[in-house]
Amino acid sequence: MNPVSGKKTIEMNPTNGVCPIGETTGQANINDAKIPVLSCEGACIRGEIARLAANMIARERQFGRGCHGELITVPDSAIARWIRSAEKVVLIDGCFLRCHGRIIENIIGGERLVQFDALSHYNRYTDIFDYEDVPEAERKETARSVADWVLASLKNGQQGVKAGGSPCSTCCGQAGG
Repeated sequence: MNPVSGKKTIEMNPTNGVCPIGETTGQANINDAKIPVLSCEGACIRGEIARLAANMIARERQFGRGCHGELITVPDSAIARWIRSAEKVVLIDGCFLRCHGRIIENIIGGERLVQFDALSHYNRYTDIFDYEDVPEAERKETARSVADWVLASLKNGQQGVKAGGSPCSTCCGQAGG
């Protein structure tokens, strides 16, 4: 527990290492003022759809794919500096649990983080865990739908859909957050 903030902390071994392509990419994204896109990287189908959707969004001119691993574990890297200094960061969580959202908002602050709960958009696969149980074409089609929804929401000035505020009626019925 952090004695100052009262929040739980994670300890990790420090590193002097950097990812060379991450340094190049991070600096280019800083220079181009791109909006970082992060996602759930969970093992289940919901995490896979969020990841695929984030990759699709990152292909758009004003966005770039952020690496939460570097943000969390290599805080002086160019990728981490880019994400921390961006005016806005887009995050696609896989479901109502908001695993990444709860972590990332404590690193960069919730006011710049625009969060989306992918599951709340497509409401399927709640009885499936393994992403390979959903055909690849269907995974990509669902991810494209999520990506289009996120892009339209951002274009319309919506500040995201903060997941976790209400019970998930389609799967376990538990409230997230």
